[in-house]
Amino acid sequence: MTDTALRKSHWPWLVAFAGFIALIGAAGFRSAPGVLIDPLRAEFGWSTTTIASAVSLNLLLYGVFSPFAAALMDRFGMRRVVCCALTLVACGSGLTVFMTAPWQLMLCWGLLIGVGTGSMAMAFVATLTGRWFVRHRGVVSGVLTAAGATGQLVFLPLIALLSTHHGWRVASLLVAGAALIVLPLVWLLLRDHPSDVGTVALGGVAMPPVRTGGAARRAIEVLVSAARTRTFWLLAAGFAVCGATTNGLVGTHFVPAAHDHGMPTSMAAGLLAVIGLFDIVGTIASGWFTDRVDARWLLGVYYFLRGASLLALPPLLAPTTMPPMWAFIVFYGLDWVATVPPTVALARQHFGDDGPIVFGWVFASHQVGAAIAASGAGLIRDHTGSYSLAWYLAGGLCALAAVCSLCIRRPSPPAHELNLVDDEAQLS
Repeated sequence: MTDTALRKSHWPWLVAFAGFIALIGAAGFRSAPGVLIDPLRAEFGWSTTTIASAVSLNLLLYGVFSPFAAALMDRFGMRRVVCCALTLVACGSGLTVFMTAPWQLMLCWGLLIGVGTGSMAMAFVATLTGRWFVRHRGVVSGVLTAAGATGQLVFLPLIALLSTHHGWRVASLLVAGAALIVLPLVWLLLRDHPSDVGTVALGGVAMPPVRTGGAARRAIEVLVSAARTRTFWLLAAGFAVCGATTNGLVGTHFVPAAHDHGMPTSMAAGLLAVIGLFDIVGTIASGWFTDRVDARWLLGVYYFLRGASLLALPPLLAPTTMPPMWAFIVFYGLDWVATVPPTVALARQHFGDDGPIVFGWVFASHQVGAAIAASGAGLIRDHTGSYSLAWYLAGGLCALAAVCSLCIRRPSPPAHELNLVDDEAQLS
């Protein structure tokens, strides 16, 4: 292999690395709201409802904007969209240090950062892996998913430490700085299509880039078409439960639930960060399995095991971290976002080139589920004095998600993949 060919063969991995860095850079703010609510309430006297409304707007935009971002990447390219998204995250986080009114919080936390992080949600992962990888697509999906999901959990202790000892403004500037630092690297390494650098997708053949106009219109058209299928609704239902039982319930309420049982807040936040560390292993392993095992069965097993772990959680909450609690942290962490690689795979298998946009809409259901669970668990805590019912309901919902996943029909290979097989047969 010549030096030029060798350099070209490295491009898929360089692009994947750029995507990984972008997701890490944007992940900081995903962990900020839960830590900064109390400092903002203490300084400005705003109610929890006022601050939580900005968080809710952020969650909804994070999910709902994802399919439009996938369509924008088709129209303008991944590099432009991701760099603009990082700029929005940096502006939204940095401008919070000057805010004095609730509407400014809604603008910064809700609108700017919601749209920015939504542009780098899981639809970005589906777009990047779909364009640059045929071989190892599942593994790369797992790695990139781990970057986005784990980054926010790993940032949590650092943001908590900074806000406690140096104030919430320093923590906000840290997030803004992280987004700005990675922006030049993303602009340098991220490329829209393999043909842009004279190469092909890893394990694939040369395919011309597809540029489409009317990004918003295309996103809606893809939704209308996908919504006519049973597969879309089964995927959306399962992923809504995924969001409800991760970001919505555990991500939002694990720390206060543990604190209810006498566990120090710092210790509970540390456990949540450990979940993120084990998530790296679980999600990468899930990507490896997705390349080799029927994605429907993987989803069924993941949801079943997650439900079992949530049903076992209430008796484990205590002032200290006993061995059974550590077992939950490890087991649940391995399954935190392991559902993403097989869900991305099913979206592409069933919907072909529209798969990233379809997955964007499926991811929107994830965030709707998260928002409902975040509010619902709070209502349960207020009315019963305990989170126990929320954990048990979440376990039951996971069983339902497992059934939905197993009811998805076996996909037919898309036409372009059939052509790929024919081309490879001719080459051999």
